[in-house]
Amino acid sequence: MSRIELRKVAKRWGDVTAVEPTDLAIGDGEFVAILGPSGCGKSTTLFMLAGIYVPSEGEIRFDDAVVNEVEARDRNVGIVFQSYALYPHMTVRENILFPLRFKSVPRDQARARAQAAAALVRVEELLERKPGQLSGGQQQRVALARALVKEPQLLLLDEPLSNLDASLRMTMRSEIRALQRKLGVTTILVTHDQIEATTMADRVICMSKGRIEQIGTADDLYHRPDSLFVAGFIGSPPINQLAGRAGEGKVVLGEATLGLRGAAAGAVVVGIRPEAVRLGDGPLRGRIDDVEPHGREAIYHLSTPLGVVRALEAGATPRFRVGDALAFGIESSLVFDAGSGRRLGDCALDLRA
Repeated sequence: MSRIELRKVAKRWGDVTAVEPTDLAIGDGEFVAILGPSGCGKSTTLFMLAGIYVPSEGEIRFDDAVVNEVEARDRNVGIVFQSYALYPHMTVRENILFPLRFKSVPRDQARARAQAAAALVRVEELLERKPGQLSGGQQQRVALARALVKEPQLLLLDEPLSNLDASLRMTMRSEIRALQRKLGVTTILVTHDQIEATTMADRVICMSKGRIEQIGTADDLYHRPDSLFVAGFIGSPPINQLAGRAGEGKVVLGEATLGLRGAAAGAVVVGIRPEAVRLGDGPLRGRIDDVEPHGREAIYHLSTPLGVVRALEAGATPRFRVGDALAFGIESSLVFDAGSGRRLGDCALDLRA
């Protein structure tokens, strides 16, 4: 296990900056996820931690030791890639054993460690097979065993579940999380999937355009997003974003003027989670333009004086149909400065005004 620290770490290729100078501390035994869209710098950060890329500036520290110039093979880091990167001509046993070739581990001990790693991820009965004889889920487990056989200080997971089907992803999320808790190994997951990040990690690091937007628990990012980017990236279906103008305790949204709590003036964006919209009762009026049944819930698209609003409601059978006119209310809202995109922490709609 290891404590990981980045001090003003940046990565550039010529005039292109992939990661802005970044400060980050990850506790011993912590499981964190780096979440963000393609091109945000999350994989580049992981590759710097792995030793595949050398930082352009700053320091990477493992337990206070600077490792910038330490070769990847000497960092005692286990990594699981999106493609699994198994050697097709080797058996499962040989694939798991492969990282120990670079360490002074006696043969008998190496085989025992490979057997133990295989047992941890439940592939001990597949040791003599080749990767081509395995399912995607089995290959993912083998790649995980290969990373764990080193008994790493740090485990890096680079989009490890993206090639699996939906039901297997759910199973593997639980298995990887349970395994991490059992081993207590410091773990960093890189993903663009918010469900993976929020269900597996102790903390989520949300990145955009090469910089960290926010670090916090899943609850922090959902209920208290620091920026409009985080609010829009976290949550499904996405948060409603309504452009408006605030001043004197009110906000104009579309054709409606609503009360506003807190200090806000000028151009704002009001964020309303679809699940915060309550249909059938409230001070506002709208019309159902579309209904999306999703089995246990339904998503409604409403035309309202505020603009188009999505609403999420639990229930196997939708209560409303296209064309229905109805009242609705808003239980909670977030307000952001339109220029900076930062949340105005003390602001929210006040429908009593």
